[in-house]
Amino acid sequence: MIENLAKNLVELKKEFAKSYDGKSQIKEVIPKSKSKPFPIIDSHLELLHQFAAKNPIYYNFFEKKIGSVDCIVYEGDINRFWLSSIQHSSSKAPFSPTWIMSGYIAALFAEELGYSEVIDIGSGDGRIAFCAKILDMESYSIEIDEMLVDLQKLLSDNLDFHPYCSDAVKFDYDSLNFKHPIFFIGGLAQMGGAALAEGVLQKINSISYLENNSGWVFAGTFSQKYASDPKNEAGWGTVIEKNNLKSIRTICLPTAWTFNESDPTPYIFSQSI
Repeated sequence: MIENLAKNLVELKKEFAKSYDGKSQIKEVIPKSKSKPFPIIDSHLELLHQFAAKNPIYYNFFEKKIGSVDCIVYEGDINRFWLSSIQHSSSKAPFSPTWIMSGYIAALFAEELGYSEVIDIGSGDGRIAFCAKILDMESYSIEIDEMLVDLQKLLSDNLDFHPYCSDAVKFDYDSLNFKHPIFFIGGLAQMGGAALAEGVLQKINSISYLENNSGWVFAGTFSQKYASDPKNEAGWGTVIEKNNLKSIRTICLPTAWTFNESDPTPYIFSQSI
């Protein structure tokens, strides 16, 4: 079911991109209610809409039928948050969000794989951690930028996904007593993500009960512009091999940065060998 949801969301994004004539910096869609292409629990969809409606990133929304699916389109601007996110000397990647629906589908797959906690590294507005909490998983968001963490706190009133303002490479993960965590790494490998992942991997691998008990999710790219990794894996091959990980599955999903591209963003799920 999850693979079909991902495929249907990619197709929905393609249809939306063909018809969208607005000028917003970011734009995304969420189905209004359960449908054949998106058989999602209505209460979950309601929470996704609440997240978008309350989020100051989005300044406009409207209803639109895309193909056979009734949706709500959310338009927004991330400039001030993007600028804030790059001011930190230890920041590894600027804020650029995945789609809220993409975060939900990625969290669904983490749940299916049996992970008990989701840790959203470089979490931006915390949307992946929020989606994991909708699914009753324990979730945590680690973000270095105070403005974005304040935004997360605003959005975590109804679902507490534990926002932390911290450098993810220095964070004390042992203090959270994880059982079977999966870490989502924010940022493409070539755009600071690899450095962030290496730092967090080193930290987690120093904790004996987490070293071989953790999953990892990397946002990759099919763009030839960034195809510099000789091991490929959408730019993450070297990091995966170096850290004795193996890819489990790749799910392709829409993101803000691939809206005008034909290819979606591949999310590589991996674990220790």
